[in-house]
Amino acid sequence: MDFKIKKATPEKTKTDALVLPVFEGNVLGSCCDHFSDATKKALNAVMANGDIKGKPGDSLVLTAVADSVAKRIILIGLGKAGEQTESAVRKAFSAAANAVNGTSAKDAVLALDDIQLENRDTQWLTRQAVELFAYANYTFNAFKSKDNHKQLALKKLTFLTTVDSKGVESGIKSGAAIANGMCYTRDLGNTPPNICNPTYLAQEAKKLARECKALTTTVLDEKAMKALGMGALLSVGNGSDTPSRLIVMEYKGGPKNQSPHVLVGKGITFDTGGISLKPAPDMDAMKWDMCGAASVFGTMRAVIDMALPMNVVGVVAAAENMPSGKASRPGDIVTTMSGQTVEILNTDAEGRLVLCDALTYVERFKPASVVDIATLTGAIIVALGPFASGLMSNSEEVVENLQAAADYTQDKVWRLPLWDEYQALLDSPFADIGNIGNAGPKAGSITAACFLSRFTKAYPWAHLDVAGSAFNGGANKGATGRPVPLLTEYLLRQVKA
Repeated sequence: MDFKIKKATPEKTKTDALVLPVFEGNVLGSCCDHFSDATKKALNAVMANGDIKGKPGDSLVLTAVADSVAKRIILIGLGKAGEQTESAVRKAFSAAANAVNGTSAKDAVLALDDIQLENRDTQWLTRQAVELFAYANYTFNAFKSKDNHKQLALKKLTFLTTVDSKGVESGIKSGAAIANGMCYTRDLGNTPPNICNPTYLAQEAKKLARECKALTTTVLDEKAMKALGMGALLSVGNGSDTPSRLIVMEYKGGPKNQSPHVLVGKGITFDTGGISLKPAPDMDAMKWDMCGAASVFGTMRAVIDMALPMNVVGVVAAAENMPSGKASRPGDIVTTMSGQTVEILNTDAEGRLVLCDALTYVERFKPASVVDIATLTGAIIVALGPFASGLMSNSEEVVENLQAAADYTQDKVWRLPLWDEYQALLDSPFADIGNIGNAGPKAGSITAACFLSRFTKAYPWAHLDVAGSAFNGGANKGATGRPVPLLTEYLLRQVKA
């Protein structure tokens, strides 16, 4: 999808779909002031009829509007004039994108000047619009017959402004990079597990390196991981015929002596639960248990597209968790790369086992910060639903930066504690640590993060539990591309710092 800028007012803009903001109380935006009396009369009549109330997310498609050169005018509600919020604007942009996609319009024009927020500039507005239009325009047809391909007509979105074209240009650049990263993340997440396995992810990482001179990819096979003592990671893939992989992508856009920021993704390409087998209903959703890894790929894609002047390392711990005669059993004890021993009490708590060795491995980079991303616990879905990712950390600075990035992108997080009282729930009589808490399901997301924290004492670290935010189940199931906006903004803020 192409994004363009046009410095003009809308009355003479020829397009398949002209998107105009309206406000509660039958109020048209000032961008309509230049329309002819006939066009304004037609629009005011629609408003007076009550066909659109102007509430955030309202939309109405009008065709053959009197004296308008646009084939269609699409009205989108923004709430009360002068009282817009981030969520209202995002809701309006999503509604606009869906309204356009409900037509045969190949190009659309969005009038920006009347859409204003007190604490957000034109760059923010444009970036949000780019991301949301690209999100609505996403299709995944790779495994459908050609006759069953879903096709969306919209190919180009033009932003109309008379004020801040530089802000629009900057918003398009960053928004398009993030949107591409989200689409890549969604593609990886939605690819079926008989295709997208650890080997496939390794091939994708090598493909990225071929596209970018600043990126190098190293793939550790099981022999190399065994030599490093990664007994926890290797234990997860024991039951699978597909070998596990540790994938390391090093992006060197900054000075050689600059400490990198590291992203570590959980890449369980399918999770049966292992010997602690999951129930059959909805198990197909476990192909999305690699969405943490997919978000690392998507963020690296955005970093490459923006050519960020910094050093970033993306690490993916990839394995398939299957039951077999070789699979790990509840009661097994494994030795991690750090030397700590783990009693495996539940083989369905496998994500923390692959992550703990990856988190030890990244010490060699002397990182400025480490953020791990994982669809780690069902408990986080119970706590936060699909709206926010769980955040736990050993660093106030990393938390502040992530929360600021979340506030800016609206890719939301909510912090949970890592108190010593929770650490005690991981005590094991037979090993240094158990892989689940000994108090049953209580504080499941927190004890999972407490487990990871045992392996992150050498650097500032945060954990994002994205089990609720990274994919949707049910009728509209699919990967969401989150938290690519959050992670990319977090990295952008490190550049600016």
